[in-house]
Amino acid sequence: MTMRSVLLALSLGAVTVEAAAAQEVPGAVPAGPVVIQADRVLDGRGGVIRDTRIVIEHGKIARLDPHAAGVTYDLRGYAVLPGWIDVHVHIGSHFGRDGRLATDKEPPAEAALGAAANAWRTLMAGFTTVQSVGEAADKTLRDAIDAGGVPGPRILTSLDPIIGRGDSTGSEEQLRAMVRERAERGADVIKIFASKSQRVGAGPTFTEAQLAILCGEAKARGLRTLVHAYRSSVSAAARAGCSQIEHGTYADSADVAEVARAGAYFSPQVGLVVQSYLENKAHYLGIGNYTEEGFAIMARDLPLDYAICRAAVATPGLKIVFSTDATAGAHGRNAEEFLGRVKECGQSPMAALISANSVNAASLGMADRLGAIAPGLEADIIALDGNPLEDLTAVRRVVFVMKGGVVYKWAARPTKP
Repeated sequence: MTMRSVLLALSLGAVTVEAAAAQEVPGAVPAGPVVIQADRVLDGRGGVIRDTRIVIEHGKIARLDPHAAGVTYDLRGYAVLPGWIDVHVHIGSHFGRDGRLATDKEPPAEAALGAAANAWRTLMAGFTTVQSVGEAADKTLRDAIDAGGVPGPRILTSLDPIIGRGDSTGSEEQLRAMVRERAERGADVIKIFASKSQRVGAGPTFTEAQLAILCGEAKARGLRTLVHAYRSSVSAAARAGCSQIEHGTYADSADVAEVARAGAYFSPQVGLVVQSYLENKAHYLGIGNYTEEGFAIMARDLPLDYAICRAAVATPGLKIVFSTDATAGAHGRNAEEFLGRVKECGQSPMAALISANSVNAASLGMADRLGAIAPGLEADIIALDGNPLEDLTAVRRVVFVMKGGVVYKWAARPTKP
């Protein structure tokens, strides 16, 4: 059985239950117009639209017209938003049949099932686009979802990352070749590890000059770069011209200011990934660098994650994107990061929400397709039971999910007799 056939088999089972609730056959764009009636629309750009109808044609938003006829979905009483975007996940990371973190020793068919299950959970949580950085196998899932055979969020992938080893990483030409090779295999973005894992000290693995070579080569090929960086590697990546810098723990406000000056995007993680690791410690412990010491470091330094996030929010002009670094145990819980951003970083609920909409779309170079409820954009639309501007826990209550004009979830409140 091929990986694609495994993914298709899973998708058929997964969508049956949800399709029954949605009264749709996910995967097929409706032939005629679809009209959504809403009384509160957060447009993804910071605006709130009241009492309108969203007209969808051929998978795209055609217009907003309060007088459009033929309502298909009545979402009055819910908050309607653009589908969320998470620009840093590991969609293939999952727990195997033994309950432990799956490794490369897992049979390919089981790995495919695990990845597809994560994709489904993520979509059901309201995330209609994700950027998955770290596995070559992501390409198969990306392509299967794009072809309409497997339900899941739109995926952009780096394939396998470029991992620095100091001077032994390679010559300038070898570094450029690493980027070219991934570009030729179909990567959407280049993932670079400029620092070691936090669990083993977070030391630098590339010099600023090496980062400039990698990020320059990617830019020359029309590709963005996403850099895993701690400490001074944050500012080094910014000066090197890299597109997006992740994590930032152990850096300071001066490093973050360098990111702002460079016009790069920045994302600390405060609400999900470390908490998920700690909750699922037994499933990870003893595999790779998931050691007792590594877990102790993550728990000890969580306040430093909060500190760099607060510094980021306080930095004028810094473009803060929404990303979770979701791994096994965290997929489908991505929205917890919103709560962390507001509680621990001091972001407003609106700023946190638009970071997962228009800001993220711009970071992907896809603002002309995604990230807002506006004519001409993809009909990626979700609805929440509650107003997240007043009660942010509403992000946990996703009742409606449409991606590209196709409804995958519609869990309306029961009507009273």
